Amino acid sequence: MIDPNQEREGLAWQTGVWNRISDIYLREIDQRFATVVEALIGRAALRTGDQVLDLGTGTGAVARRVAAIVGGSGRVVGVDISPEMLGVARRIAASLALGNIEFLEGRAEAVPAEDSAFDVVLGCLSMMYVIDREAAARQIARILKSGGRFVAAVWAGPEQCDIVRFQEIAGRFAGTPPVPGVGPGALSDASGFLQQLDAAGISARVETETLGFSFPDFISAWDTLAGVTTAQLPPKRQREAKEATMAAMYPNGDGPCHFRNTTQFIVASMRD
Repeated sequence: MIDPNQEREGLAWQTGVWNRISDIYLREIDQRFATVVEALIGRAALRTGDQVLDLGTGTGAVARRVAAIVGGSGRVVGVDISPEMLGVARRIAASLALGNIEFLEGRAEAVPAEDSAFDVVLGCLSMMYVIDREAAARQIARILKSGGRFVAAVWAGPEQCDIVRFQEIAGRFAGTPPVPGVGPGALSDASGFLQQLDAAGISARVETETLGFSFPDFISAWDTLAGVTTAQLPPKRQREAKEATMAAMYPNGDGPCHFRNTTQFIVASMRD
């Protein structure tokens, strides 16, 4: 059982991080996660007219791609905890005149949607940050139609996933998060979450695919992946974090680096 005060503190902390990173996410991260987005959507078997919820929509990259697939007879709802991320998502959708997308503030533990409203629920690299995944599993089951599909992408562990390794090394210098069990490697072992989904009436399996992206140099990777979360560190502590991360991730010195990121796809369906 998660302490309500701890949960509120954790939610406020996460919202602050995502608010501060919205511009970087749009500029640097969305393009690098494009292969994960395509692999996720490919596993969802989307059809024209589908009603789709994108949990943890961020800047709306998944929602926009899905909107083009489901067409005018379909609908996409993107949900996120970050007002800044949602602001970016709404501006881009408006500029593209996408009339079948709606963006709402909310969280996986309390989805702002009616029962049995969606054919598909997607979660692209967002479920690792959900504080109460048992509650999230119940919510996903509540909003899915009978036979509806749930597909989520989560990172593997640091041994197989360079982005997790990078962020975990840097994160050791940034202090302990207010709630345990959240972060980029939180679902490297997804078995517990699969059990929670099963208890909620959702049958799930895991498929694995190794994808990746590159950075031209260390400082580009640092600013994108760790700059915001370590920004409040004292200068000496931040320097130590940079040195430790570079030593581990760039053993041959600075320069272009390819991040090999093994991604786990949770592919699931609502039981009748």
